[in-house]
Amino acid sequence: MIDLYTISQRLILHEGIRLKPYYCSKGKQTIGVGRCIDTNPLTEEEEQVVGDWHHGITKCSAIYLLHNDIKRIYAELKKKIDFFTDLDSERQYALIDMAFNLGVKGLLKFKRMLRALSHGNYEVAAEECLDSAYAQTVGIRAKRIAIVLKTGEFKLNP
Repeated sequence: MIDLYTISQRLILHEGIRLKPYYCSKGKQTIGVGRCIDTNPLTEEEEQVVGDWHHGITKCSAIYLLHNDIKRIYAELKKKIDFFTDLDSERQYALIDMAFNLGVKGLLKFKRMLRALSHGNYEVAAEECLDSAYAQTVGIRAKRIAIVLKTGEFKLNP
């Protein structure tokens, strides 16, 4: 896996960082770097560290939650995608980024993309990523992810 700092910076680029609670485009209560409180409530440990998030959190708390989210998603992807650990770290990142945005269940709906990845057919995987409602919704983010899937390299300006 790419280091937490690099993944965090990329997710902040894609998600932004908001220290006050807000409602995302799907009407879900969210804070920090896309942490959906409605579907992923804070653990007891996170509540102790973050404190009363209802009135806002610090940037350090947002990064703490983000790191926990990345670790959780990484562990879920290792369990749910049998070839996940066989992928290079950049392609693992691409799936982490997509799962962060769509949820692991949402990512798993990309059956043709995942099948192509499992066979090392990176060009088809990238095409499947771009040929989706996800790509229509997130725009440049999907283009960046598709390039990572195709080439194994992250490019800020695709």
